[in-house]
Amino acid sequence: MGRATGSREAAAETTRRAIVSAASELFFERGYHGAGIDEIAAAAGVAVQTIYNSIGSKRELLVRVLDYAASGERAPTPVGEIARERVAAIDDPRALLAAVVSVARGNFERTIPVFRVIREAAAVDPALADLERDRSRQRLANFRHPVERLAELGALRPGVTVDDGAALVFTVVHPDRYRFFVDDAGWATQRWEEWATAALVSALLA
Repeated sequence: MGRATGSREAAAETTRRAIVSAASELFFERGYHGAGIDEIAAAAGVAVQTIYNSIGSKRELLVRVLDYAASGERAPTPVGEIARERVAAIDDPRALLAAVVSVARGNFERTIPVFRVIREAAAVDPALADLERDRSRQRLANFRHPVERLAELGALRPGVTVDDGAALVFTVVHPDRYRFFVDDAGWATQRWEEWATAALVSALLA
């Protein structure tokens, strides 16, 4: 029974990945409103009803595209869980902050194109703007974990609370700031990573 259940779950996840992959390509190529569910189903090699049964509405499909992009190879594991696992094993404060920035860099490289789709879609459907706001709040909450770890290590600068620290990380390690430096100012991603890490070390560590 357990093996059969595991096989069904694996097959279901394979189907979801195919749908998400097809949706990602069509959203990037045609935009959210230009890609129909029937076209996504055809590209994924599934029935339209399979999309509704395994993922849900088109908006929920866009959410799943963002989730899978954020988690990368570890999808569908939530990105917050991935980040917590990584920082939990690091005892050196500087290395911990470098890891936070490194995880964010990979996340931004994968998710910025999705957020571009979301922003374009939100111009027609303002309700979709809530998705980006929700992710900003989630990102702020996730950044509490590395700062709490720094507090456990006794490494936080005096007077910096966990809330303050999370806000600082959120401000420095922000996709809009990354996009400006890398896309607009022409920085190499490694340069941005080094800058963000140095900024956090200066602001947070005793």
